[in-house]
Amino acid sequence: MTFVIRRRRNGFAALWRALFTRGGPGLGKRLGALPRMVRDRFRGQYTLLSWKRLVWMAIVTAYIVSPIDFVPEEFLSFIGLADDSVVLLWLVGAVLDETERYLSWEFVGRPALSTLPRVPAAVEGVQQSTVE
Repeated sequence: MTFVIRRRRNGFAALWRALFTRGGPGLGKRLGALPRMVRDRFRGQYTLLSWKRLVWMAIVTAYIVSPIDFVPEEFLSFIGLADDSVVLLWLVGAVLDETERYLSWEFVGRPALSTLPRVPAAVEGVQQSTVE
């Protein structure tokens, strides 16, 4: 339960930072990172995004886009709009939170193979044996 509350708090904090603070990745950069994040998750390279959260983000996106609504605005106008607003707010916060983590992972945690340091053949006079 505390994990869920912490994730929600992180999502709303990312939304707050994106709206009211300067610095950090912009909205265009975050939206551009979204397809890469999903691709890397499907490839198994980016494991910080759980499958459960990814599925919930897809379900919520489908719910917002679809004309079917759990609480229709025609009958319960304010409550119908409020549930859509809360769901949309959660989705925006989750996307901002996840793309912020992905961009930092992409910048720090995923170096290209050509930039990795090479291990020297001999270290201070000690020969390294090769593993066959």
